[in-house]
Formats: sequence, C-alpha cells, structure tokens
Amino acid sequence: MSTRVHLVTGAGGLVGRAVTDQLRARGDRVIGIDRMASGEGDGRIIDCDLRDTHRLHQLAYAHDLDTIIHCGAHSGPMVARDNPYDLVSVNVIGTANVLEIARVRRLRRFVNCSSVSVYGATVAGPVVENVPLHPSTVYGATKLAAEYLVTAYAKEHRLAAVSLRLSWVYGPNRTTNCLLRRMVDDAIEGKPTRVDWGAGFHRQYIHADDAAAALIAAVDAASIDQHAYNITGDTYQTLTETAELVRRVLPQADIRFGEGNDPGDDVQHRFDITAARRDLDYVPAISLEEGIRRFAETIKEQR
Repeated sequence: MSTRVHLVTGAGGLVGRAVTDQLRARGDRVIGIDRMASGEGDGRIIDCDLRDTHRLHQLAYAHDLDTIIHCGAHSGPMVARDNPYDLVSVNVIGTANVLEIARVRRLRRFVNCSSVSVYGATVAGPVVENVPLHPSTVYGATKLAAEYLVTAYAKEHRLAAVSLRLSWVYGPNRTTNCLLRRMVDDAIEGKPTRVDWGAGFHRQYIHADDAAAALIAAVDAASIDQHAYNITGDTYQTLTETAELVRRVLPQADIRFGEGNDPGDDVQHRFDITAARRDLDYVPAISLEEGIRRFAETIKEQR
C-alpha cells in the first residue's frame, strides 16, 4: 500500500503536534501547516494561515493528499476572548477553507477537531452526542458552526467527514492557560497553588497523545457512522481529586481551592465515549496520574 499523505492544520499546536508525530512514526507523510510555524525551527511545519485560501490551495495541489486532519483553530474559550471576530474568522472561515480543499480534491477523509464546548452547560450525565447543544461562549459557538459546516459538506458533497469533540486537553507542549500545568509548575518550583474556586468543580481531562490517537483512528476507520464523537480521558473528577494525583507524583505540591465553580467554564457532566469505543475502537491509553507524571518529567527536562 502506498504511503498516505495527510494535511494537518495547526501542526505546531498541542494536539496537531501529537498527531503529526504519531503519523510520521508509523511511516505516513505529513504536510503540517501552522501560522506560528516559525517557532518550530525544524523546517517541517509550513507557515500558513487558515484564512489564506491561495496558499492553502497551492499547498494542496503540490501534494497527493489522502486526508485532512483539521486541528488548526483558536484552541479554547480562554484564547482570543477579547477578539471574538478573530475567533470567528479563524475557526469558522478557516474550517470552510480547508473543507473546500477536501471537496475539490475529493479526499478520502476529513477529520475535524471540535470541542465539548459545543455543549455549553449540561443538565445531567453521561452526556451523549445527540443531546441539545447550547454553547455559552463565542469559542463554543465557532466550534459548533464548524461542526455544522463539516456535517453539511458531508451530506451535500458526499465528503467522508467527522468531528471529534475533545474535552480539556493537557500535555507538556500546552502553552495556553491550563490549571493542571499551573499545579505541576508550582510544585516543581516550590510555590503554593491558590485558587479562589474549584474545590468541587469537575473537569474531564484528556492527554494530547490520546486525543491524537483518536483523530488518527477516525482517519483509519473503514466507515463513519455518526457526524460527531465525544473523545475524553476516562477520568471525571473534581479539581481537588486532580490535585491529589499531582501530590502523588510531586509530594511537595501545596494546592488549595476555594468553593464554587470555575467562573470561566461551563458546569459539565461526564461525557460518554461509548460511540467512539464502538465505531473508532478508541480507548484512552494514558491515565491522568500517568499523564501528570509525564507532564512533570518533561517540564523538569525543559528547565
């Protein structure tokens, strides 16, 4: 079988980098693009903005693409909160631009990296994919709009396309605001972590490597049976319980939370990943404790 060639958008980001590494490790070719490519330094990520349609089509026509894995976006409700127009421009228009490449080139598969932010606050769990969606942030609304575009392209243009709704992604390469990273950083530096809220607030994390494995599983699946899948780790617990895992790895960690919910996040219940297990054979491989251990080891090495 000939080597598959994948276009990975956002290849310099947390999830895109993990996807790129895993695909290359198995022998596939990756055309990685990112508008922050200059920070990579290895020459393997191409500088390209998702809104630059001419550049995108130029790259697409230069390679015999099999698949697009679309990780490029403003990655989280905490990013570009003060610039909602740019959120819409990158996350929605950028998605439409790469969908056009998939349509025109008749690619075998288009996999869209979405977010559980499309749900907004949930009523009860476990949360399955077909519950009503009520995003509470512009970010969540852009991810939902992108999902609708992906689904519409699939139906109208017979594009084999799917969206994966990732929960809170963490990993050593995360550069945007991350409370878990703060807890690990503070413990390594010998500083206390104090948060005014969150003692009983639940959050469902997923390691970037598990997120990447799910996206690649969607690339490899013989068929896709629904338009979107929840993709999370198997751990649904309070931030206090997560802090206990940090202490197991870093006994010196001094972490305290106040009462109340995260004022910048939705209250969400456990996300059901039954469909992803069934259709994509997705099973999270990295426990939260093991992920925190890897997190800490990498941060120590980087310093």
